[in-house]
Amino acid sequence: MSENVSYGDLKDFLIKMEAMPDTFSAGVGEALSKICAKLRIGKIEVCFYDSPEKEKTGSCKRKILYQSADFNADNFITERRVTDTSNVVIYTVFGSKNNTAWDNDEKDCIKLIITMLFVFNGRSKLMELSCRLNFYDNDMNIYNHKSFMKKAGELLASGKIFEYTAVYLNLKRFSVVNLQIGRENGTLVMKRYIDYISSLMQDENEITARIGGDNFALLVRNDNLPAVVEAINGTTITYDDISGDRIYISATAGIYEIDGKIPLHAPTDIMDRISIAFNAAKSRTKHNVAYFDEIMMERSRRELHISSVFRNAMNDEEFLVYYQPKVSMEEYRICGAEALCRWKHEGKLVPPSDFIPVLERGMEICRLDFYMLDHVCRDIRRWLDMGKKAVKISVNLSRRHLSNVSLLQDILETIDRNNVPHEYIELELTETTTDVEFHVLKELISGLQAAGISTSVDDFGVGYSSLTLIKDISWDVLKIDKSFLPEAGEKYDLKKKIMLRHVVAIAQEIGLECVAEGVETKEQVELLKTDRCNVVQGFYFDKPLPAEEFEKRLNNYQYFVV
Repeated sequence: MSENVSYGDLKDFLIKMEAMPDTFSAGVGEALSKICAKLRIGKIEVCFYDSPEKEKTGSCKRKILYQSADFNADNFITERRVTDTSNVVIYTVFGSKNNTAWDNDEKDCIKLIITMLFVFNGRSKLMELSCRLNFYDNDMNIYNHKSFMKKAGELLASGKIFEYTAVYLNLKRFSVVNLQIGRENGTLVMKRYIDYISSLMQDENEITARIGGDNFALLVRNDNLPAVVEAINGTTITYDDISGDRIYISATAGIYEIDGKIPLHAPTDIMDRISIAFNAAKSRTKHNVAYFDEIMMERSRRELHISSVFRNAMNDEEFLVYYQPKVSMEEYRICGAEALCRWKHEGKLVPPSDFIPVLERGMEICRLDFYMLDHVCRDIRRWLDMGKKAVKISVNLSRRHLSNVSLLQDILETIDRNNVPHEYIELELTETTTDVEFHVLKELISGLQAAGISTSVDDFGVGYSSLTLIKDISWDVLKIDKSFLPEAGEKYDLKKKIMLRHVVAIAQEIGLECVAEGVETKEQVELLKTDRCNVVQGFYFDKPLPAEEFEKRLNNYQYFVV
């Protein structure tokens, strides 16, 4: 080793390099200056090649790590290193103009310095990779959830957060897009759509982050928000540059305008609020976006309370079965009933609209459905043992059940455990939203019918695939949604009237029993009778009744149309 360079010099160099984020930092030259002066080095240059092939073409990233006022371009040492990932790094060390030839000790020292730089470069690459893995989504080449939370935290700490709006968005019906144009094109469309939204955000603190799947979170400057909302409401994206094929893409979004009206303590508060607003937007049919406000906050608190007390409410049997009679249009007698859930909590009945949607967001609804099925079976068994004329009871099953691979066995076990003949049970299912769900549903219906259990499609006419649903699946009952019926005082739309008549006719011609729900007026009853609908259900005949009241109507109770 050169007598001019001491271990103290090397130690000082190492300490300074430890503080550098990478070997491209401006401070590297200063860290090298003392050693370079003693070794008569005028310049250190490094070239990074992504691969040996790039080295052959000369395609590199070049960086000068150190340079004095003068250097000798003709006097240099070159060192080539290859990383574990096949990157090629070439270091060139030039002497100063007044440099005499380096001796062997000095050359060894220079090679040692190069080795140290190579090690530090490897460390910086590792740190860069670690940062990439922690803060970026590699598939989309954008920031991830961690980055969003980090940026929100920085803006919150600096007091600048009130200049921004937070957004949580999900691409609408993206599974259908993938089916329509293929998954590869679908991924390209998603990337281009998000890139388009990002292009509307020019401030350095604005951020687009992928939360997972087709879910994204944004921090947008307030003055850029209108353009972003316009893009959320929909735009056309080209997915084939050669043919020019395009597709219309929109999103559902929850938006939180950060104004300080509700105290904000941490970045998690921001994420919580855009998630609350997003869930509200998902439940809407006419608008793509929902803005967070204090009413949503209160509703969220209520929903959290419902979720927290649900398990105890089940154990304490606070959920009650109410029965709404189904009435035969021939004799106006009870021919069945739908089991509806009511919750008596702290002495009050909680409306289903307050708790069912909350439970449907998770798997709690599945536990409640089986609770209802079990209690309906208990009631039927009791009526049969009392010698009453039992009727078929329909029980609702959430679409959430379709992820349960043992659903059919679980249903049969519940019914058989209560010793209930299968002809007294009917299961109501709503329309599906995905191709996978459709095939699972089809298999379930076949299994139930093989076991002698009736099935009905609920709210027929509300979804997008109604005709496919009754064409490809062998249901027993079709329940017509009340939207087909004229409301009280409404001038009945001729188109709606024709559709109702033909829906009833289609159901009967393919062998389905037809049930109209939501019947509330004499005019609706007469219209349905004219159209030869089999069965009706609604407030005109009876509201949902507690089990003990419904029992009284089981033996030949007759209604009158007045």
